Amino acid sequence: MPARLAPAPVGAGADRGSVTVEAALGICSLVVVFGLLLSGAGALFDQLRCQDAAVEAARLLARGDRERAGQAVRAIAPEGARLERAVDGDQVDVAVTAPLRLLPGRSLRAEATAVLEPGQRG
Repeated sequence: MPARLAPAPVGAGADRGSVTVEAALGICSLVVVFGLLLSGAGALFDQLRCQDAAVEAARLLARGDRERAGQAVRAIAPEGARLERAVDGDQVDVAVTAPLRLLPGRSLRAEATAVLEPGQRG
């Protein structure tokens, strides 16, 4: 006569596979968090590029080199960046604005100021 197995305790089969589901949700959560961290780092680097472009453009405009200031912004800042300048007395104020790739309609902005070289008008 074959041996009989004892019945399983009540509720023991209900949890079967729950560890797999929890692990899958945990891995998905980690991937999302990692993606957000990478996106934030990308935005930070783009902000630093805008700041570098604004400083370089202000320096070049203070020397009277408008053409190279625009070239510097196109070379240093993220794609789609705009250069704005304003001359106030003996100083030039520069702002570089670039679209934020992750959030359409939002933008990054960096500003810089430089004193005009003698004989320059910005």
